[in-house]
Amino acid sequence: MAESPISNKVREMRFHSGEMTQQELAEKVGVTRQTIVAIEKQRYSPSLELAFRIARAFACGVEDVFQFENDSDMTNGGTK
Repeated sequence: MAESPISNKVREMRFHSGEMTQQELAEKVGVTRQTIVAIEKQRYSPSLELAFRIARAFACGVEDVFQFENDSDMTNGGTK
């Protein structure tokens, strides 16, 4: 499986939010704890809606939680 170009700081942000548990975050954003586990391990990229809910749970912007890693194919229109 190819690594997702989207990385995240969910685990780090949970720790800095009073050591919020995966279950607490899951309940706040309306998903299962297993979904949070998969996101933290970068096995699953959340929908845009879920990304916004997660950012809102931490009272910050989406780009504070999720980062898109540009590669050379994307920066030059897909040509090499």
